Amino acid sequence: MFQFLKSIFHTRDKPQDAYRFSQAPFLFGRSTAGKRVNEFTAMQTTAVYACVRILAESIAGLPLHVYAYRGEGRERVPGHPLFTILHDAPNPEMTSFVFRETLMVHLLLWGNAYAQILRDRAGRVAGLYPLLPNRMSVNRDEAGRLYYTYQRVTEENPNFRRGGEVTLSSADVLHIPGLGFDGLIGYSPIAMARNAVGMTLACEEYGASFFANGARPGGVLQHPGVLKDPAKLRESWQAVYGGAANTGKVAVLEEGMTYQQIGIPPEEAQFLETRKFQVDEIARLYRIPPHMVGDLDKSSFSNIEQQSLEFVKYTLNPWVVRWEQALQKSLLLPEERKRYFIRFNVDGLLRGDYQSRMQGYAVGRQNGWLSANDIREMEDMNPIPAEEGGDTYLINGNMTKLRDAGLFAGNTNNTEGQDET
Repeated sequence: MFQFLKSIFHTRDKPQDAYRFSQAPFLFGRSTAGKRVNEFTAMQTTAVYACVRILAESIAGLPLHVYAYRGEGRERVPGHPLFTILHDAPNPEMTSFVFRETLMVHLLLWGNAYAQILRDRAGRVAGLYPLLPNRMSVNRDEAGRLYYTYQRVTEENPNFRRGGEVTLSSADVLHIPGLGFDGLIGYSPIAMARNAVGMTLACEEYGASFFANGARPGGVLQHPGVLKDPAKLRESWQAVYGGAANTGKVAVLEEGMTYQQIGIPPEEAQFLETRKFQVDEIARLYRIPPHMVGDLDKSSFSNIEQQSLEFVKYTLNPWVVRWEQALQKSLLLPEERKRYFIRFNVDGLLRGDYQSRMQGYAVGRQNGWLSANDIREMEDMNPIPAEEGGDTYLINGNMTKLRDAGLFAGNTNNTEGQDET
């Protein structure tokens, strides 16, 4: 175990070391609550499923474009080959939304997202196909160059015509790593928080078992004498009074038997409070505002908009930057990076309510840094023709430069003198 940890933390010092997902069993297994935790069991909890879905759909739904540098500004380049791949469809089987959603789910559960890059003879990207992160290994050759080994088992990728190991160079893999220890491989958030997830699974199982037993805690049947067949009595009691379908039935005790409760009722064990806290724990893991996963206790009309803006700035934006830099590094050719860049558009998510937007536009329009067409573009409206003043910038007539403060007064005096004559 020590040798494995040492190799992970010093991957860059030892170029021949490798990282294989199956070599990290110490991160998974049973939690302290006794539940086995992995990416698949974690998704069976509503909190994890909701957080993963929110982030995955948010990234997948953002406009993604290729831009070119134009002096100090930028210009969208719909004619670039990457534009259609990123904006519309990366391959014939998937839309851009589904592709990005799939990779984001991989990133949120396994800590890494991989996609095979198909290139034409000129080296330009011709297509992208997702690769399952739990079947991928990252290695270095003797020269220190990265290469990827993929274990193909099913028909998830039509470009791999045979099973077994498939070796890919770093130029043929889009790799988006999450938070990790060496900057090369991301670690699974589920593995790092397995005790919190295991507690959530244990609470759900306890609740399901409680209601399956008729919403009654466990107890003991006491008999004044000696029972010849206690197992038979237990089974007959469970058959008649056990289960949710038998809730409310009147128990008939014979031969002086008594029933004594020994379980702790859920309200005494603070079952509901524990379940609610575990939802907050998972939301904290993914930095999701509680109101987005259904917890509205601390939300109101006065702060929910601010929480939504904070979600974009502090939760979504780091993922956006991680995606943008990985796409530029892997998909743009070295000579193209000087001219082009890839960006998500999050402006729509940062917009406030209608009244706040109109007030902000009014300030920008009156002070000269927004034209009518600038405002209409942010509101997704068609521009006003330039000859009709759509690109004209206005300024408040009451404002002027300090050095020009006396010029207007001098001209006014001269004009008044001329009028008097």
